[in-house]
Amino acid sequence: MKLLKELFKTYIIFLGLFFIGRVVLYSIYFDRLSDISFSESLLTFIYGARLDTIVIAVILIIPTILITISPKIISNFVAKFLKYYLFIWLIFLVYIENATIPFFVQYDVRPNYLFVEYLEYPKEVLSLMLKDYKIALLIAFTMMFLVGRKFLRSDFINFSNAFEVKYIYRFMMLLPLLILLFIGIRSSFGHRPANISDALYSKNRIINEITKNSFFSVGDAWYSNKKNSPKKQIEKYGKMNLEEAYKLTSEVLNIPFDDKKIFYREVKSHFKTEKPKNLVIFLQESMGSQFVEFSGGEKDLTPNMNRLGTENIAFTNLFSNGTRSIRGLAGMSSGILAIPGEGVVKRQKSQSGFFSVANLLKPYGYKSSFVYGGEARFDNMKSWYLGNGFDEVVEQKDFKDPIFVSTWGVSDEDLVIKANEKFKEYSKNGEKFVTVMFSQSNHAPFELPEGKIEFLKNEPKQSVRNAIRYADFAIGKFFELAKKEEYYKNTVFVVVADHNVRVYGDDVVPVNMFHIPAVIVSDGVKAEQYNRLSTQPDVLATALDLIGVDLKYPILGHSIYSDTKTDVSLMQFNDVYGLRKGDVVAVIGPNMKPQTYKYINQKLILIGEDKLLQKQALAIITVLIDMYERGTYKVYDK
Repeated sequence: MKLLKELFKTYIIFLGLFFIGRVVLYSIYFDRLSDISFSESLLTFIYGARLDTIVIAVILIIPTILITISPKIISNFVAKFLKYYLFIWLIFLVYIENATIPFFVQYDVRPNYLFVEYLEYPKEVLSLMLKDYKIALLIAFTMMFLVGRKFLRSDFINFSNAFEVKYIYRFMMLLPLLILLFIGIRSSFGHRPANISDALYSKNRIINEITKNSFFSVGDAWYSNKKNSPKKQIEKYGKMNLEEAYKLTSEVLNIPFDDKKIFYREVKSHFKTEKPKNLVIFLQESMGSQFVEFSGGEKDLTPNMNRLGTENIAFTNLFSNGTRSIRGLAGMSSGILAIPGEGVVKRQKSQSGFFSVANLLKPYGYKSSFVYGGEARFDNMKSWYLGNGFDEVVEQKDFKDPIFVSTWGVSDEDLVIKANEKFKEYSKNGEKFVTVMFSQSNHAPFELPEGKIEFLKNEPKQSVRNAIRYADFAIGKFFELAKKEEYYKNTVFVVVADHNVRVYGDDVVPVNMFHIPAVIVSDGVKAEQYNRLSTQPDVLATALDLIGVDLKYPILGHSIYSDTKTDVSLMQFNDVYGLRKGDVVAVIGPNMKPQTYKYINQKLILIGEDKLLQKQALAIITVLIDMYERGTYKVYDK
């Protein structure tokens, strides 16, 4: 039947497009599939076709309805409309498939929520794409032009043929075809329709990513983040009674909670003083452990960090909350772990009254500021910091005659000079202060000023390692300036990464790529290399311990000087969580079976189930959502 024939040809064209995209990814990353058999890897094309069919079935709904209900008198108009309807879908999906490759190279996953989230910042994204992805854009637009041109000139799909079928027969086909499309969209006869987790058929994470459909992946992530309530989001990981969740979370984190389910406790300082110290937290954009010697990385790339690590407190076994800056900012500014979905920096209910170091220390007379070299509206940082106790946000517009300006803002050198001036002003006024600084030079397209560092030989000037080298130069410059000022000896300084430079790996959670460096500099405190497993909330709790004040707070970590410190880390990789306790890692994700691994030689080795650790992982993220929803993660009485 001609009606079925035209619809089937449409299905084949789109299926072929997705197949080609999957073949390209399979070829590029074939060397990372060595731990599975060749036959197992080929299943990606079968399971992938299932997700492709879901997308194509959605696309075919409008053609199916119009062809079956439209009278022949308007057949030419309908046929032409559907031609352009499919043309728009085709070139759009050609673009998505092209964009998949550079996105995969950068983030080691198919496009997800991040793919659309950054569209909120067109200026920065457009500038980045034009500077760093010119060739990729040229290839994508060339392919869109060629494929679109060929499609419009071809009569391979001609819906006019479908109108040769009598109206009564076409109309009678409407219900059966819609049922068929419904089956295609659902792609399952079980109680639950197919979803993105159906791509997770292998222990190899890369083949699972190849199996996914990029458009489906983006749509599913957007829907989950924007449309699903937090309760619905958490149900994808599993269901747990709140009483049990708080009990298990309390046990694994070794933090008590009260009858109102509040993790709020009094913490005595191990360095009590009548003159509390200032606190400066200097977050480093994407400075992974592989770049710093004391955390197991290169010997000479970051001499200033290496020196600070030798002379002060160095965290050698520290792991980040997640893979995004807002996760690191929240971890170091509020001491919270990574909440499912959007981070608290961007969530509506945490825009005011949420716990931060600023509103914690404000009753003790501390002035507070957030200092950033770019536009602080990015990732909603300005709104979140000002709404949660910070007195001032310093951003790009506040820098007069900067030394160097890149796509993302002023240089790290400008940042540290500005911060030092601000600290001198606080000191001159006799004010205690707490400040969060956030660098941005180590960010693609890695634009760096001349004459500041010796660029690495045999490597492009605009490269990650040169950016790290420059970031380290700025760290050295900061402490060079600070040591000349009165405030230096009365300040606790933290230098810590927000996350690693690029989190990638074949494991379902690439644990080694969460490894980051941190140092705490505080006059009179004994130097040591702290080797126990730690989190960003642990670093924050340690820094607050060192300022010398007894405090009450809900921070989900412990000072390294406390006997309550635990060797636990919660890592969020996209929408999958890994809860690590010692060298055992429980992994949970939306609609996936929990798994337990042993972390050996920077690889995850699947072992028998640790059901308690798996339940504790679910408990923590259940508690995180509940605390956010009820607004209990905040400062109470002094």
